[in-house]
Amino acid sequence: MKPDITTVEGLGDYDITWPWRRAPLTAGLTAVFRVRNEARNLPWVLPPMFAAVDHIVLVDNQSDDGTPEVATQVAEKVGAADRFTLASYPFDVSRCGPEHLGTPAASVHSLTHFYNWSFSHVKTSYSMKWDGDMVLTKEGVATIADLGWQLEGSGAIVLIPRHPLNVESERVAYLDLGMRGREPWIYPMGPDYTFLKAFEWELRDFPEDTTERLHLPEGMCIEIKWLDSDEFAHWTNVDAFDTARTPRKKREYEVFTACREGRWDSVDGVVRIEAPEGIHVVDYVTDTWLPEAPRPLQA
Repeated sequence: MKPDITTVEGLGDYDITWPWRRAPLTAGLTAVFRVRNEARNLPWVLPPMFAAVDHIVLVDNQSDDGTPEVATQVAEKVGAADRFTLASYPFDVSRCGPEHLGTPAASVHSLTHFYNWSFSHVKTSYSMKWDGDMVLTKEGVATIADLGWQLEGSGAIVLIPRHPLNVESERVAYLDLGMRGREPWIYPMGPDYTFLKAFEWELRDFPEDTTERLHLPEGMCIEIKWLDSDEFAHWTNVDAFDTARTPRKKREYEVFTACREGRWDSVDGVVRIEAPEGIHVVDYVTDTWLPEAPRPLQA
């Protein structure tokens, strides 16, 4: 079968043939992770996702912290090894921003090709882009698990709000409730829903005029950001963040920097959360604080 996308480098193993051309897609939802050095986060990220979706595809991009091994262990621990696909993408991928813009879309070094190759492993009718630092709350798990029968055949996409959680220590973190952007995460699989090259990053295409959008409620997902790590290494240059083109990343960087410097209370919408003794703050926020917080969420 002739590939749909061939790499500019001529690497046939990383050409792309869309899965709906290889075999009929089965009903269901697959979460696709593209990860690099997420071993620290996966014990929080994967168990709720396995409870929410039918299958997980995790594509590792040159991790050196044991990410593939941790992912496999978690899948086995929760009894989901038969619903888990692990793949490897052994190329340096251009960082978001100018590096991405200067890389051909069909290069193995392009974010666009990396995403399309990763999603070519999906065998279900719906797929869900997810990041290796994003944790579903109990409400998030229940809501996404119930979506399956509602989405099938609808052609709808699903937008899910997430809130960055800037973690200072095992008991203290800063939750950004001032960023309320909703991003599409769940899409049908098909030729109208592939990834295209945009200016700063990849962008998933969809028929804008005819596609229904489902907006899920707030408080369903947090994005872990460790204050002792470089959370923006996947960007060419953080100085390029601006309110016109990348307002979400600009906000994330400003909040992260303020929290790291002890100025969290200088930013509107940021809440300091301290977990009880013996409970990790990530568990406390996802299992207790967010589920019990009044709606709408307010700082």
